[in-house]
Amino acid sequence: MTDPHSPVLYDPDTDSMYVKVRPGPGVDSRIDDARDLVIDLGEDGEPVGYDIQYASRHPDVIAEALAALRALRGEARAA
Repeated sequence: MTDPHSPVLYDPDTDSMYVKVRPGPGVDSRIDDARDLVIDLGEDGEPVGYDIQYASRHPDVIAEALAALRALRGEARAA
C-alpha cells in the first residue's frame, strides 16, 4: 500500500503512478498521449505533478518525473 503523504503514489490495479513534484494545485495540464502522461501545471506554468498511465511501460517517464522531484527538493533544501 502506498503512503498517501508520499510524493509518489502507485496503484497496481490500474498501473498508474502520480508523482507530486511540488506543493500547490494543478490549474492546467499538458497531455502527452504518446507517453501516456498528463503533466499537471501550477499557476506559474511549471509542473506540480506527473500522472503516468501504464507506468510499467514507461520507465523513462518515471525517471523524468523522479528527476524533477529530486531537482525541486534539492532547490528547497538549498534555500
